[in-house]
Amino acid sequence: MSIVTKKGDLGHTSLCGGVTVMKDHAKIEANGAIDELCAHLGTAKSLVKKKVTKQMLETIQRDLFLICSEIAADPRAVGKLKERMGLERIHSLDAFIKDIETKHFIKGGHGFYLPGQDFVSSVLDIARAVARRAERRVVTLKKRRMMKNVHITAYLNRLSDFLYLLVRCHEKGHCKL
Repeated sequence: MSIVTKKGDLGHTSLCGGVTVMKDHAKIEANGAIDELCAHLGTAKSLVKKKVTKQMLETIQRDLFLICSEIAADPRAVGKLKERMGLERIHSLDAFIKDIETKHFIKGGHGFYLPGQDFVSSVLDIARAVARRAERRVVTLKKRRMMKNVHITAYLNRLSDFLYLLVRCHEKGHCKL
């Protein structure tokens, strides 16, 4: 079967469960931002040297796939998903954050940093900014009652915090991640 179905030529696509929506539907917009985030994390994963960082980024990419599947599911199909975003994945991100804060003495701070110290931190900063956009798109879904899982917004919020700290860690030059 070809990837070319021609079904989207008129601007329509299908959610998991068969419901047809326009390609600018809020769920498609949210998943598009998450897909873009996942791609930027893939670039970062290919650039970082430390195996532990590669593993963290891959875990996050897998979590993002999970989020996308839940967002793309027709509301009647969400309950049929084998796995959904839950608190344990947020706790995993919290552990990544605590690791950076304690082992590398990097705190979030309240200032802004100019991106671009090096290529890896620049790619991670792009991922952080896209994570914030994805979070905003998911908040739109929540506000419109198109998504009920509160763990998704919490995960994306925590993810941008993690990426912020990971960038600062890499910019310091002695990051063991």
